[in-house]
Amino acid sequence: MPKHFLMCRPDHFTVAYAINPWMDPEAGADRDVAIRQWEGLKAVYESLGHQVSLIEPVEGLPDMVFAANGALVAGGRVYGARFAFPERGPEGPAYLRWFTERGYPSLEASHVNEGEGDFLTLDEVILAGTGFRTDTAAHQEAQEFLGRPVVTLRLVDPRFYHLDTALFPLDGRNVAYYPAAFSEGSRQVLRRMFPEAVLASAADAEVLGLNAVSDGTNIVINSEAGDLQLELKRRGYEVHPVELSELRKAGGGPKCCTLEIRGEN
Repeated sequence: MPKHFLMCRPDHFTVAYAINPWMDPEAGADRDVAIRQWEGLKAVYESLGHQVSLIEPVEGLPDMVFAANGALVAGGRVYGARFAFPERGPEGPAYLRWFTERGYPSLEASHVNEGEGDFLTLDEVILAGTGFRTDTAAHQEAQEFLGRPVVTLRLVDPRFYHLDTALFPLDGRNVAYYPAAFSEGSRQVLRRMFPEAVLASAADAEVLGLNAVSDGTNIVINSEAGDLQLELKRRGYEVHPVELSELRKAGGGPKCCTLEIRGEN
């Protein structure tokens, strides 16, 4: 089924501060390259029949391109983001305003959470990350507002500071993930919930290969994650590699750039 994605063109993208291990302000980033790579990602989505809506980028918010962090949308209801770092704080209201102006029932979060960076939706549950950005209280708040069970998973490696850097849904029932990014208890939960999961290697995780987007048939993935691509193909998925090396300088990949709008208003 075609999906509906919200994206933000990286017109103001730069690496001006460091709030995760991927960011190096001295090295910076090439905005023109980032825009070309982002346009390539958008074109892939459209070629697969997905709808892409755009939010206007705001000057002074270089990470606004990472739309996944802007909210969690399920059943046409929007749980807004409240960012952990002040550098990104204004992004939450900007994304929430986009949805409220279009009539989506929305909740301004009381607790720190970074949207689909730490909330990943499957058919029956929402997987929710904590450990670096999102408070567990936000997991409870999202569950009450959305009426869907939320399963908490603890992240332990600062390189994988959001859940969407260490895990992605293959479809509504199964996932791919990097075990070493999670606490032992969370690894046990994942093994119980997803005995047929795809397990990624360290090499593929370290190029943000798990920051991928799947529609259940097609998977859009960072081009450098070679072994993971081969395993996904072996499992019967159509794999679409993209080059987002410039955006990775801020810790982002395909999923970071993509907020899924599930259920229409």
